[in-house]
Amino acid sequence: MSRSRTAILAALALVAGASGTALAVVPGDVGIAAVPCSVAYQVQNDWGSGFTANVTVTNNSTAKSSWSVNWSYAGNQKITNGWNAKITQSGTAVTAANESYNGALATGGSVSFGFQGTYSGTNAVPTTFTLDGVTCNVDDGGTDPTDPTDPTDPTDPADNPYTGAKVYVNPEWSAKAAAETGGSRISNQPTGVWLDRIAAIEGVNGGMGLRDHLDAALEQQGSDEEVVQLVIYDLPGRDCAALASNGELGPTEIDRYKSEFIDPIAEILADPAYASLRIVTTIEIDSLPNLVTNTGSRATATAACDTMLANGNYVKGVGYALSQLGAIPNVYNYIDAGHHGWLGWDDNFAPSAQLFYQAANAEGATVDDVHGFITNTANYSALKENNFTINDTVNGTSVRQSKWVDWNRYVDELSYAQAFRNQLVTAGFDSGIGMLIDTSRNGWGGTARPTGPGATTTVDTYVDGGRYDRRIHIGNWCNQAGAGLGERPQAAPATGIDAYVWMKPPGESDGSSTAIENDEGKGFDRMCDPTYTGNARNGNNLSGSLAGAPLSGHWFSAQFQQLMQNAYPPLS
Repeated sequence: MSRSRTAILAALALVAGASGTALAVVPGDVGIAAVPCSVAYQVQNDWGSGFTANVTVTNNSTAKSSWSVNWSYAGNQKITNGWNAKITQSGTAVTAANESYNGALATGGSVSFGFQGTYSGTNAVPTTFTLDGVTCNVDDGGTDPTDPTDPTDPTDPADNPYTGAKVYVNPEWSAKAAAETGGSRISNQPTGVWLDRIAAIEGVNGGMGLRDHLDAALEQQGSDEEVVQLVIYDLPGRDCAALASNGELGPTEIDRYKSEFIDPIAEILADPAYASLRIVTTIEIDSLPNLVTNTGSRATATAACDTMLANGNYVKGVGYALSQLGAIPNVYNYIDAGHHGWLGWDDNFAPSAQLFYQAANAEGATVDDVHGFITNTANYSALKENNFTINDTVNGTSVRQSKWVDWNRYVDELSYAQAFRNQLVTAGFDSGIGMLIDTSRNGWGGTARPTGPGATTTVDTYVDGGRYDRRIHIGNWCNQAGAGLGERPQAAPATGIDAYVWMKPPGESDGSSTAIENDEGKGFDRMCDPTYTGNARNGNNLSGSLAGAPLSGHWFSAQFQQLMQNAYPPLS
């Protein structure tokens, strides 16, 4: 938690107009208890005519059941949409009030919200903020690890690894992106390095292996802190509910997974040469959630998932990966936590958290080996739906009853990730865990992006007319038509969120549109066939996938171009 500085004289504003620049107003020499509130306002991205910003408010007075923050702009900034607060603007004056789910603000508690805006000329940062009419000090967002009243140092290994650090740009992905028309606009963005088979550790077909990437990261690091993002993805019987991402190891080959995959990775990561890197690992996507949703008597159950539940090798594999990688001081393990369109229903939500806790205590692992969780990896769920909320009703009918929401408790990834974090803590994980959200392909911009709520004729016209996520069904996951790049990678964008990341490299296919023979263990999944009319997991709807897709992980130029075209925030 950041704090207001107290050993210097009167309030002074730092005016900022560039990406990632924070403002500071420094209060006089008063104790922290005398400061009624503090506000940290940070511009996250600025592309010359628009910007995104994050605001964190800390309440040091009496606990509140609702709150309202006000400020005014000196220029012509106009807020176009926001998240985690109800934001209105009249002229230059802005009001941000709590949503129904985040009105409680304890003494010493904080709440964060964000927004996107436009401007011309300069993007000067506001210098005065009020909380419920009381003027706040404005925080510089910094910490003082020598001060016992400042409890959190963001550069501490126990905290957010993304804070104060650059993130590794994979030169192989960057070169492919830059070779595309218009790709140079994003080719410098950091993406995940996928270790999806044993051979990937040394490098496939002459490509870079794990040591090559770590060596390249050291070169990029210079004198700065550097995060390297790895996806650990080769469980036995991998992804039991989809064929496109099947792996090389059979359901019973847990010993090979340990000795030929995890152990060599751990040995490399433990090399003292790489001790200065902050190594973030995404642990086994599309695995544990399947044991909750696709087993037993459920309509979505598969024999393969029943097998993995019975033999316990998903739980054992994840536990072993956590124990071996978590023993390395500069490794930060984040377990895959599906997405809101997978685990957001009541009968999936708490059981998934309990299963994750079981895995985090298997094969010698403990919850101390878990730094956090990641949602929406390689998926398309919108970060924040601004045109409707889960609490809305239309003619007396709840949004939860719409065909799109279908009784889910969540309508977007941010609300899901924040709520699921709380559920994980309830299940037994440390209260300091953080969440990552993969925003690589959930922008949903372009000409089809709604500019306001849908018609209130029925609850379905209201939801379908206003939702950013334009998929045919929320269960569709393969190379989705109409998708766009989402929020650019950034640290600490919202409460409980360590970072928005591009863990799935944009332009890499989810699976082939037709059957393709290969030696990678990857099958043909009809969900990647645009003519497929579906199954129980997508409500027997069309798959919504793009035609002409190659094998999963292979470069898909047409998809990359679509992602840029439909990016939101848009590319300049």
